[in-house]
Amino acid sequence: MLAYLPLLLVVAALVPLALAPLDRRIDRFLTHLALTAFGDWVAEKGRRRAKRRGLLQAIHVGETYRMYAAKTILYATAAALAGSVLGVYLVAAVMVALSISPETMRAYLPAQLHFLASELALPLFTLGELFVVLLAGSLGVGVLAGGLTYWLRWETLSYRAKARERQIDESIVRTVAFVYALSRSGMPFPEITRTLARNRSVYGAAAEEVAVAVKAMDYAGMDMVSAIERLADRTPSEKFGEFADNLASVLRSGQTISAYLEGQYERYQKDAEAQQESFLELLATLAEGYVTLFVVAPLLFITILVIMGLMALGDTLPLLRVIAYFAIPLANVGVVIYLDSITESVRPTREHRAVDLGDATLAGLRRTDDPDADRAGIERPGAEPSALRSDGGARTAGLANFERLAAFERVRWLRETFGDPIATLRDDPASLLSVTVPLGLLSIVVRAWPHLADGTLTVRALDDLVAQAVLFVVGTFALVQELHRRRIEAIEAAVPDFLDRFASVNEAGMSVVESLGRVTESDLGALDPEVRKLWADVQWGVDVETALYRFEDRLDTPTITRVVTLIANAMAASGDLARVLRIAADEAQDNRRLKRKRKQEMLTYVVIIYVSFVVFLVIVAALNSILIPNLPTGASAPAQGGTNPVGGGGPLSSISSVNVDAYTLLFFHTALIQALFSGLLAGQMGEGNVKNGAKHATVLLTVAYAAFLLLP
Repeated sequence: MLAYLPLLLVVAALVPLALAPLDRRIDRFLTHLALTAFGDWVAEKGRRRAKRRGLLQAIHVGETYRMYAAKTILYATAAALAGSVLGVYLVAAVMVALSISPETMRAYLPAQLHFLASELALPLFTLGELFVVLLAGSLGVGVLAGGLTYWLRWETLSYRAKARERQIDESIVRTVAFVYALSRSGMPFPEITRTLARNRSVYGAAAEEVAVAVKAMDYAGMDMVSAIERLADRTPSEKFGEFADNLASVLRSGQTISAYLEGQYERYQKDAEAQQESFLELLATLAEGYVTLFVVAPLLFITILVIMGLMALGDTLPLLRVIAYFAIPLANVGVVIYLDSITESVRPTREHRAVDLGDATLAGLRRTDDPDADRAGIERPGAEPSALRSDGGARTAGLANFERLAAFERVRWLRETFGDPIATLRDDPASLLSVTVPLGLLSIVVRAWPHLADGTLTVRALDDLVAQAVLFVVGTFALVQELHRRRIEAIEAAVPDFLDRFASVNEAGMSVVESLGRVTESDLGALDPEVRKLWADVQWGVDVETALYRFEDRLDTPTITRVVTLIANAMAASGDLARVLRIAADEAQDNRRLKRKRKQEMLTYVVIIYVSFVVFLVIVAALNSILIPNLPTGASAPAQGGTNPVGGGGPLSSISSVNVDAYTLLFFHTALIQALFSGLLAGQMGEGNVKNGAKHATVLLTVAYAAFLLLP
């Protein structure tokens, strides 16, 4: 036990380093320790320091250069010490593994290679030689671990900066459209930047960059132009830096902001189209590479290894299992992760506000068609319920109601989830997995239990149960996800028409409320039910902004979130929303056109994935149903040189000893695994979301399972 004490101490010392990102107190302690121990070692000048400091600022790390550099040295030192201790154990383990006697090696080596037994055997070391070997291993592993940790800490900054650059470039079109639309509404530019900063969760990384400039203005007292120029110097995106630099020049010269933003919006929209063209070319290359490397190559290896195994040239089953159960899944997961990283998109959230339904419900309400009616509700919860009234009385009437409302809010999620399960599945298809996965596992256990109790449970019987359970889980999820996707597409397809009609009515001189009422009377397709609910909220006295946010909360789509955010903020500046709505409609239409074009272009490569899987399945089925059954057994193999066929040493004489059933079972598993991951990849490649690949996976799994059921 004492032999492992240094190893346990190393693990205990590394635990705080691993927990530092999760606990602020541990992180502060390590930062203080690093500054105390290595703060004086950090270089104050140098070209490399300036570059690294710029990277820290570009990715908004909440640490100074001195803090980050000192912690890097601390982590590298800890890794070096841990590596030194682990190096001793690794060298000792290698020495134990290689301590094979020459006699044992001769028993496994061919007679022609017996002379290597004495050469490969590990010699006996003296105490001094053993110390030198252990010391060399300790130093080597320690230096490698420390150097690798130091390099990774600094190299991670460059990787994060590049990832952030992609995110900024992806969101810059929507951000510029938002700023341009608000500028046309008459809102002052400083207020536009603050509005964008408040809605950075909706507009993504480009809006987060603007939020940094807003903080510099509000907290550091920096003027707007200087803050934007500083932003241009620090952003990791060259495109956004150029935009900010030119914007600062326009602001300094006093030119019209709207004209500049209009030109930039049109330019970035064209850039987005060009960027999508290059992205589609990249996806085409990836699709061809996928078919070559992850379908054809594994199939070739499997065929060769199967032939070698059937010819009794060696036991190839372990290597085939590695390919089927590890190589194919890991390769497909790697491709999906890479595709997801290069197709990053902004998913708007509403963390910056809370749509308080109770506020609108308990507020003073009145029908808009009876403006002289008295308000029926109670005061909004903006002030303390116990605050004194102007006449000296106490405001206590609504306290009990708000306590009931608070109790309702605590259990509202439970009621919404189970009170309307169809709506829950419609809005969040992944929630279905919390039900179907346990049901699938339960079905496997229940159906396998009789075989397990009798001792007759085999892998061949169990894999049928697992395959059927996987088909049930993936198939049900695919159905719900497809309905969810079609609903989102139908809603987003109706958004441009809704905005155009809203703009036309508002342009004719009607107010926002009157325009909304007139638009409700028109046919808006999938938006009709929700727009009527929006109008009902307004009729019952809910202010338009709250009604819009509730409308967004019910639909919860990226396009609706951005549209509602834009309209709600533009209304604060002006009631003339026509120009703003036109801009929002154009943006929604352009985004929809780009998505439709990408889907059409990628359909070809989805078909290629289907065809490649069918080829894979046909070849595997041919090996299983044609090649293996027609191979001669040891009893029927042709004799060589007149010898007995059974006892002869011909190349086909030992085929009968091959476990053919094991190969058949492996083919079945390989086909199912390839079907599942090819389907998920088709969804990621064709529609940009691995969830949409569930329907492809269901089809391919069904084909593969049915094919092996029908095979003789």
